[in-house]
Amino acid sequence: MTKTKLKTVTLELPASRDTLAELEIGTVVYLTGRIFTAREGVYKRAVEDGHGLPASREQMGSANFHCSPAARINEDGTLNVGAVTATASFRFAKWLDGWFELSGCNVIIGKGGMTSEIYKKSFVPANAIYLTTVGYGTGALLGRGIKSVVDAHWRNELGLAQAIWVLDVEKMGPFLVEGDIHGNSLFERENAKVAAGIEAAYEGTRPATMQRYGELDDKTKEVI
Repeated sequence: MTKTKLKTVTLELPASRDTLAELEIGTVVYLTGRIFTAREGVYKRAVEDGHGLPASREQMGSANFHCSPAARINEDGTLNVGAVTATASFRFAKWLDGWFELSGCNVIIGKGGMTSEIYKKSFVPANAIYLTTVGYGTGALLGRGIKSVVDAHWRNELGLAQAIWVLDVEKMGPFLVEGDIHGNSLFERENAKVAAGIEAAYEGTRPATMQRYGELDDKTKEVI
């Protein structure tokens, strides 16, 4: 069997549209520059509740990580983030149009990806890409890429886990390009390949004797 070597790049932030356009789905990416965390609490407060963002785009950066940081405030007031664990991004879809307009982000990082429909509707007009984490349990690995904690906004309003943590990072990763600048999805492409042969894989097998509530026998509807 021939092994395919994945293309790997270090993306310098902030990244231009031309730079992002060169990234194909499936490319391994390491990030160097400024990123900030923002999850549901931030999106709701900033977009839905109309508070805007607490700092300028230049201060916060243009790459948003959907994650919960393992963060603390030291006794001397300094800030520390040891690990960053991604959270599932599908929950953010309803705020994306307003978020892109408000934040100016063109890189979104998270877990699990979204759909090509969402990418084409919201990401493509913003010239933005989506990067996904690789597997589970990588929070400490990603934390090694944090050079310094620049600031932490809305700590009192949202708490440490939901606050906006601004981070300078160096070769943070690995991430995978899940959604490219044209709205293509890596997961959808690969799932289609698996689905094409799934009937043959189950041919001749009997239905399960015992099933959990809600499970299906239709293998074309199985989640891969």
